[in-house]
Amino acid sequence: MTITASMVKELREATGAGMMDAKKALVEQGGDFDAAVDFLRKKGMAKAEKKAGRVASEGLVFTKTTGSKGVVVEVNAETDFVAKNETFQAFVAKVADIILETGATDVETIKAQTYEGSTNVGDKLVELVAKIGENMSIRRAEILEVSGGTVNAYVHAGGKIGVLVGLEGTGEKVEEVARHVAMHIAASNPQFMDRASVDPAVIAKEKDVYMEQAKNSGKPENIIEKIVEGRINKFCEEICLVDQAFVMDTDRKVGQVVTDAGAKLAGYTRFALGEGIEKKEEDFAAEVAKTMAS
Repeated sequence: MTITASMVKELREATGAGMMDAKKALVEQGGDFDAAVDFLRKKGMAKAEKKAGRVASEGLVFTKTTGSKGVVVEVNAETDFVAKNETFQAFVAKVADIILETGATDVETIKAQTYEGSTNVGDKLVELVAKIGENMSIRRAEILEVSGGTVNAYVHAGGKIGVLVGLEGTGEKVEEVARHVAMHIAASNPQFMDRASVDPAVIAKEKDVYMEQAKNSGKPENIIEKIVEGRINKFCEEICLVDQAFVMDTDRKVGQVVTDAGAKLAGYTRFALGEGIEKKEEDFAAEVAKTMAS
């Protein structure tokens, strides 16, 4: 069967493969388009496996909300250039849609979900790895949903930090305040929502440190207790969201801002791109030389 230029073009557009690879696939599969697609996908899988060991700590944190429900998802790649790639961005946005629709937040469950037709998210990711040429991974996702309120989001620095905030309440300022609180969380990174949420072990550890410091000062026991209590209160103000000074109005605490809007803080989620991933240090000059030699 004669392999025409239009056949090669169609296969390239469908798979993102190079011209010679597309032509070779069609020739080897006797012009069968579907078989050629499968051939290239298998080839792409082999490429993806070679890239799977490389550290992917860049990429994109993406959020999407629909009224009282929202999702934040992190998809990693090796370089920040990929975060600006339209194909990559479209994939991440579609994954967010799928998570919202299915409720899947476990990575393997997300990858098993249908992605536009007969393929699934995992296979589409493999195709993307082969097309763009970098190791990529869906790292984590979380859904936040509230009853009788709103979920709003904020994304900082083009996808470096993503925050969801859920407020219960129906006042006209609730949605605006939810977004402002999300911006505050992006900047301040609270560790807990309120004092009731703080791990008692964290408080105990800090109390031991402050107690030892106070004892070394030589002050009386009753004074030491007050000093330690004051320092613990200050510590909680720094790590608890509702007790933090609101970045847009430092005379008020975040909890007061929410209350003044006729709302109640139901929950929040903050993802920072690549947090906790051990980034491999590379000699840039050596990396360029290696690339040029390959």
